[in-house]
Amino acid sequence: MATWRRALSNLRRTLNSTAILHRSTSSASPIPNLSPQYGWVSRFSTTNTTAQTIAVDLSNEESKRRLVNSILYRSKQRGFLELDLVLGKWVEEHVHSMDENGIKFLLHVLDLENPDLWKWLTGQEQPPETVNNNPVFTAVWDRVRNNLNRHTSPETRATPGQPWVRGWDDFKKGRDSPITGNQ
Repeated sequence: MATWRRALSNLRRTLNSTAILHRSTSSASPIPNLSPQYGWVSRFSTTNTTAQTIAVDLSNEESKRRLVNSILYRSKQRGFLELDLVLGKWVEEHVHSMDENGIKFLLHVLDLENPDLWKWLTGQEQPPETVNNNPVFTAVWDRVRNNLNRHTSPETRATPGQPWVRGWDDFKKGRDSPITGNQ
């Protein structure tokens, strides 16, 4: 019973504090402001993040440190090993020298989906115009292309516009070949 009472008390206090914050910005509606900046909306929500203006606060050292740490984490922990390595290394080398606009462009790149970003960086697909005009994407893309040209031969790469991974569903030919798959 005490747990429920505490939970309801905390909920009432939270709603009152957000209602006060909301009233200070706009007195038209008594509904609390449920915007992402107050932590009410998950970052995985269906809102269009590219249409929103990204607020970058570089006013003091503490907010800058927090923003840089967040960006480093997002670039190194994407859940796609190849992108973790490519983006994490590039961001680690360049994020400290970026201005506010550069960080906004970087955040736009970090908001892209992993499979699409990987296909665009490796040349399997052409990136859309909005992504292609992003200076951060272009810099990372140049880095990936230079590494591919320096460390691999052109015969081992897929032709532009074709998938990079081939052979997953090829059939082995021969006496000991499986009936299906590439085992």
